[in-house]
Amino acid sequence: MRVLVTGSAGHLGEALMRTLLAQGREAVGLDIVASPYTHTVGSIADRAFVDRAVRGAQAVLNTATLHKPHIATRSRQDFVDTNITGTLNLLEAAAANGVTAFVFTSTTSAFGDALLPEVNGPAVWITEDVTPTPKNIYGVTKTTAEDLCRLFHRNQQLPCVVLRTSRFFPEPDDDPDRRCDFVDSNLKTNEFLYRRADLQDVVDAHLLAIERAPEIGFARYIISATTPFLPQDVPELRFDAPAVVARRVPGYEVEYARRGWRMDPGIDRVYVNARARNELRWRPQYDFAHVLARLQAGKDPRSPLAELIGSKGYHAGAHGSLPNG
Repeated sequence: MRVLVTGSAGHLGEALMRTLLAQGREAVGLDIVASPYTHTVGSIADRAFVDRAVRGAQAVLNTATLHKPHIATRSRQDFVDTNITGTLNLLEAAAANGVTAFVFTSTTSAFGDALLPEVNGPAVWITEDVTPTPKNIYGVTKTTAEDLCRLFHRNQQLPCVVLRTSRFFPEPDDDPDRRCDFVDSNLKTNEFLYRRADLQDVVDAHLLAIERAPEIGFARYIISATTPFLPQDVPELRFDAPAVVARRVPGYEVEYARRGWRMDPGIDRVYVNARARNELRWRPQYDFAHVLARLQAGKDPRSPLAELIGSKGYHAGAHGSLPNG
């Protein structure tokens, strides 16, 4: 099976290329930036370029995107060109070439204002049944691209799987208050409880989506670390997260105290990956307990793949390649 990977110079794109090639699969990388894992350089907003690139592919992994941080530097039209027109071009070419699996990398940021709890209300339990309410051009273009995937499955019978990934990037948090309140490693470890995934698990989900897409047809899945929390935890979780974590992951406080770390006083949302585990048969390894155990053993909490890829930053051009989490 020949697999086309868009955004091959980015975090996820390179990780997918490395994994596919290591498995002996035929993988072709596409990006606007040259890299060791990019075979063809160009923009997915260019229809003729996309038509040439998709020819001969049996599967498409579309990770190319303008990312949320680009909102400060790129125009709304740039977001439309890359995230909507680029995805449309790929879908058109995939349908015309008989592609058997199209996987679109979306984001949990697409939920937007739906992630915000009510004043004095419980944390929000986020499943695929929650209706997104995008709050910026990034979210709008990603949800529109998701709907294009659904449309192409409906009308062209193109098998499409949308993966709404949570945070997996190694860069510092984009919220200055969070950066001030927590050491970066402390912050990221906390997030494995409710809003982060390891790059290896995200790659595994994408490769499973290729296999399962023909049978699934169309679906959207949340790709985030498995939370230890249960629905009944959300009222207390909003205002006393340390107590809930101590109950669900006993003993975490010892390692945190040793490192001088602290837990979030409250958690406002929880991403739930149950549908991806059940339908994709995805088995994410890097949850909070696993990361904690690695820290206790003096090991890097990241997967070897995440260590290898490292930090890449964001493309400066109009058609960036890093998907958001």
